[in-house]
Amino acid sequence: MSGKESAAPKFGVVEAKRETGPWSEDIAVGPLSPAALGPAVADLAEHAAAAPDYVADVAQAAVQQGLRSFENGWRPSPEKDDHRFVDPAWQVPPFSYFANNFLLIEDWLNSAILHTPGVSERHAKLAAFAARQWLDAFSPSNLPWTNPEVLRATVREGGMNFVRGFSHWLEDLHREVDPKAVLAADEFVVGRDVAVTPGKVVLRNDLIELIQYAPQTSQTRPEPLLIVPAWIMKYYILDLSPHNSFIRFLVGRGYTVFCVSWRNPGPELAETSFDDYRRLGVMAALEAVSTLTGARKIHALGYCLGGTLLSVAAAAMARDGDDRLASVGLLAAQTDFTEPGELQIFIDETQLDQLDRLMARQGYLDSSQMAGAFSMLRARDLIWSRMVRSYLLGEPSQTNDLMAWNADATRMPYRMHSTYLRSLFLHNDLAEGRFEAGGKPVRLDAVRAPIFAVGTEADHVAPWRSVYKIHDLVRGDVTFALASGGHNGGIVSEPGHRHRSYRLHRRAPGRKPLSSRAYFARAEVHQDSWWPAYADWLDSHSGAFTAPPPMGKALCDAPGTYVFER
Repeated sequence: MSGKESAAPKFGVVEAKRETGPWSEDIAVGPLSPAALGPAVADLAEHAAAAPDYVADVAQAAVQQGLRSFENGWRPSPEKDDHRFVDPAWQVPPFSYFANNFLLIEDWLNSAILHTPGVSERHAKLAAFAARQWLDAFSPSNLPWTNPEVLRATVREGGMNFVRGFSHWLEDLHREVDPKAVLAADEFVVGRDVAVTPGKVVLRNDLIELIQYAPQTSQTRPEPLLIVPAWIMKYYILDLSPHNSFIRFLVGRGYTVFCVSWRNPGPELAETSFDDYRRLGVMAALEAVSTLTGARKIHALGYCLGGTLLSVAAAAMARDGDDRLASVGLLAAQTDFTEPGELQIFIDETQLDQLDRLMARQGYLDSSQMAGAFSMLRARDLIWSRMVRSYLLGEPSQTNDLMAWNADATRMPYRMHSTYLRSLFLHNDLAEGRFEAGGKPVRLDAVRAPIFAVGTEADHVAPWRSVYKIHDLVRGDVTFALASGGHNGGIVSEPGHRHRSYRLHRRAPGRKPLSSRAYFARAEVHQDSWWPAYADWLDSHSGAFTAPPPMGKALCDAPGTYVFER
């Protein structure tokens, strides 16, 4: 496929298609469908009814906790780390009582559900998660008459904060009714403000454009670096503004960098498989890099879902005797899905059956249909805190390059996404040696290339302890960096970024890996960004500097055409 050239539009205008029908309505309501939540609630109710002694104990605990709340709730509670109550006014009565009482109720309800005898672990976690979502709506931080920040602003501004907030609410309502009215921040334009590292598109097929970045140093390492980003969002999270572009940083360190830019799939790619992503994505890019540079060895780096795909490709290459990989980098990428965090509660056979029906009908999963699960995981940050700041405090929305990128979402092809959720996420086929590439199973323990893996401490998408499990699946050299921050912010962590740190530890080949708990305790802590540590590690696995390879024949300038697809 040859993409058409187009002017660089201002992005963020995501035309979310409102599907009709029962299955799309389930998704629109939220990622927890009634068909999945119902059995969990029924299981909880049935076992609670069969355990009157436990119910009595829970009721007694509630009374005792209520007494403790009355006695101690007026006191400051600094030991409870909750960003909703960080304002100093929450440490002063009566607001300290509101906050402490709410947190005690939250803890009591969560404990009562999780410890109900006889309830399956999955149903208990599902019910506890749903209960927390419901209870969070009634947090005193969300109510104008119990939030000291809102009361202070109201007195200071004579209520004008509510006037501005009402205006913000009307704007949001208009965007819900007319998605075409959604406007992104005008200051972040793809190809002008973000995704501006100089380069050329040197390959285009039905699934990817491959960007080769122009050298910025007189000499480069002989091993080029291929970056495989996730296709759940646009590639340029790794090439944001010039000051925090990971790609620009690596080019500046003397590497010939190539990056995959994925096509935004529509119904025509409904039957595109996970293995198609491996063949037309990773392997096609590797072939192009080999041909264009003449390099015998190539570094490869995958981010999130792109890292999972890269691990599959690396295992298939090892199985087939292809030793071109000089190293493998995995950024916030899971390979073992036994502990994927709270996202797991959205994935079971019932919910996947409904999701399959939705995707089969429209050919893909729309970005707006994916957003619900990620928003619910961080509802306090992404929903309630935003509503408080926008509607109650009347503060204008603050947009940065990372937020603007986050608005530039993509779709997921039906067949590929169904395979990913079922085979990898639900059944853990990759870690257990059942996942197939090219029609044959792959095993990660066949990979011999050294690995540099990065997890992030506050990751809600790929929890770092899940990412850490790569140690159990490969026998070779693994260096693991644990960065501060979340799934995106911990990766986009340029040198000089304030309040950033990382832990670093290497597991030598043949050595037994540390447990995640032992790693956290023993790994050396470094201040600042993990980027230079990765570049130093790449240097140690690279040859001496030489003249840069020539640029490939340009199809168009970076950032290409696929990045503009809506």
